[in-house]
Amino acid sequence: MSAGPKKDAASVAPDGTPLAPLIDGVEIRHAVTQTDERGSICEILDPAWGFSKDPIVYVYELTIRPGKIKGWHVHHEHDDRIYISRGELKVVLYDDRADSPTHGMVNEIHRSEYHRSIMVIPAFVFHAHQNIGDRDVALISMPTRAYNHGDPDVYRLPLDTDQIPYRFENPSGW
Repeated sequence: MSAGPKKDAASVAPDGTPLAPLIDGVEIRHAVTQTDERGSICEILDPAWGFSKDPIVYVYELTIRPGKIKGWHVHHEHDDRIYISRGELKVVLYDDRADSPTHGMVNEIHRSEYHRSIMVIPAFVFHAHQNIGDRDVALISMPTRAYNHGDPDVYRLPLDTDQIPYRFENPSGW
């Protein structure tokens, strides 16, 4: 005999805030898009908000094609601050920091242009970004340290590594 339908557990609060805990140090600030007959404007980061204590030292845009994954990678010398401007994206985080209260935790976070946000990913937290939409994702990155072309602060693992307890469905990565 089958057990019948299973009731969904609550995943968001009445105000839309996700209930799942985030990895220690990960922050998300939702952005407000203002629109009128001429177009739109959306503020990305204002130091007056107090969202990130580190100054803006380097800014670049990256894209991810539909179905593609960028990751697994981690930084040792800087935090990432990444704003989603266009598209639909799944971000998967893994806390590999031995001294972290969330050591070993995995977060799967869906982001999109329909609810834009900036996300802080702390140093030593592995991350991968998967485009789950049907057009290019566009991201604005503002790391807390400028990129050093001669000595990049980027360490990579393959998508199918056993060091991270997560598997992507139909991975097509870089």
